[in-house]
Amino acid sequence: MRPDQIQIDQYQPQLAEKISRLDELMATLDLPAAEIFESEASHYRMRAEFRIWHDGDDMYYAMFDSNDPRTPIRVDQFPVASLMINELMPALLDAVKTVPVLRHKLFQVDFLTTQTGEALISMLYHKPIDEEWFAAAQTLNEAFPHCHFIGRSRKKKMILTRDFVMETLTINGKKYHYQQVENSFTQPNAGINESMLSWALDVTQNESGDLLEMYCGNGNFSIPLARRFDRVVATEISKVSVNSAQLNIAINGMSNVQVVKMASEDVSAALNGQTELPKQLVQAGMESLEPSVVLVDPPRAGLDSDTVELIRKVDKILYISCNPETLKANLEALSDTHKVERYAVFDQFPYTHHIETGVYLVRRS
Repeated sequence: MRPDQIQIDQYQPQLAEKISRLDELMATLDLPAAEIFESEASHYRMRAEFRIWHDGDDMYYAMFDSNDPRTPIRVDQFPVASLMINELMPALLDAVKTVPVLRHKLFQVDFLTTQTGEALISMLYHKPIDEEWFAAAQTLNEAFPHCHFIGRSRKKKMILTRDFVMETLTINGKKYHYQQVENSFTQPNAGINESMLSWALDVTQNESGDLLEMYCGNGNFSIPLARRFDRVVATEISKVSVNSAQLNIAINGMSNVQVVKMASEDVSAALNGQTELPKQLVQAGMESLEPSVVLVDPPRAGLDSDTVELIRKVDKILYISCNPETLKANLEALSDTHKVERYAVFDQFPYTHHIETGVYLVRRS
């Protein structure tokens, strides 16, 4: 998303157009009225990545148009990024420009910020970084006390303090705490993430029993929903996300959540009886789990056919989708056994064609 494509005064018209396209796509489905969750019009994005362009003595943040990938577009401020990112952008460049070892061959800077005032800054180089770089980077820790710095070059990563931040989300007046690790998946729009979690709690307010969750990430949904259910078994393939989920479960005091490192396809194959139940699922208590609700939050590819067959066995399905087209295909496959009771639209990515949706399905009588 280029800065010149962002017109904050056009937020409402662009959202209306996006919803109109979504309505057209979903027109053949039997859906209830959509619940619309708007984003803040600016400073909503908690992470951003910029190339660094060197032009003689000058250096600046840059983006590139996919139609012209060789011409840099200068970015001095980025209105969709958090206020903290916009404050850090010029200050960081000023600090780096006068230090040759920090400046030389720096080609990208990634920012990850939180609502609680922390920032993780990754500096990527087209040269090997070493102890000289590390010593020089120590001055950044002193100049930016609420930031954590990481240096990266080919096959090398140097961490000055730590490679994660701690985020706090407020859901229905209660605070939840999450570790967010560099380069691991986190929801970029913190405000919309809080809306999604609040909606998930609302649609499951009358539920109890057990919850099966697939694609749990760092426990984003698992932790608030654990208060609704007796037991939660959640699965995730990323080792980094599994480790974060386990930490987040502990720091939020949830004792009824088990996370298993396993691909959703393997979980589905085992629970569909196609393979023997793996030891990890047995240890997590899957043999005795009787889910009243299954939660899925898949990548853009949506659910594979085995997972669709698995979740149709559960009475209630909470499906969070980042791709309406694959959601539509999955809903069509589930339509003979389930109907959509709640439907929500979350504007996670303003000024782009991307949109997040949520559906709550119940078994047909």
